[in-house]
Amino acid sequence: MTPRPLTVGFDLDMTLIDSRPGIHATYLALAERTGTYIDADLAVTRLGPPLAEELVHWFPAERIAEVSDLYRAMYPEIAIAATPAMPGAREAIAAVRGAGGKSVVVTAKYEPNALLHLSHLGMAPDAVVGDLWAEQKAVALREHAADAYVGDHVGDVRGARRAGALSVAVATGPCSAEELRAAGADVVLADLTELPAWLTAYREGTYREGGYREGGYREDASRA
Repeated sequence: MTPRPLTVGFDLDMTLIDSRPGIHATYLALAERTGTYIDADLAVTRLGPPLAEELVHWFPAERIAEVSDLYRAMYPEIAIAATPAMPGAREAIAAVRGAGGKSVVVTAKYEPNALLHLSHLGMAPDAVVGDLWAEQKAVALREHAADAYVGDHVGDVRGARRAGALSVAVATGPCSAEELRAAGADVVLADLTELPAWLTAYREGTYREGGYREGGYREDASRA
């Protein structure tokens, strides 16, 4: 029997894209538009959760829906061009495709804006699912039969584990490598530049838990 293709899920913010510049600029514009103070420097240190979870720090609960809609409407003009790809992002998606696999982006970001980012940066995953956070991501990961999910936040680890997928964490977001491991990540990489080598080891069956750490793949001493 021919095995089914490998499917790898990816988070978006701080995994595939460095969304800090664009989000920072959008928060500043939102503050000016609404006359409400927002500490944009602080906000971009805790990216990952849904927009509403950040806005509650600055706006009363009854205004969150209104301000969320305003933010999302302002976002494309301000944030898309200001947001670069993370190192190794394009190569990571290409590595999955080169292995005959499929990639799916599962993100808490508003899906139309997620699609704009990927199009602008020339990244073309096989599917994109937005508006899902933490354990909610398991719904999409199961639907796409993801074997692994790559993300930078402990919420991404929880989503992968809920879906029964391998949790591959990258220490490029607000959560440290230690926090990601403590949350239950199966693999911790420094960034996506390390993913192609890990993917090769995983597919060849030479990956061993604990053998992949920041700084690149290394096999356990017992295999030396």
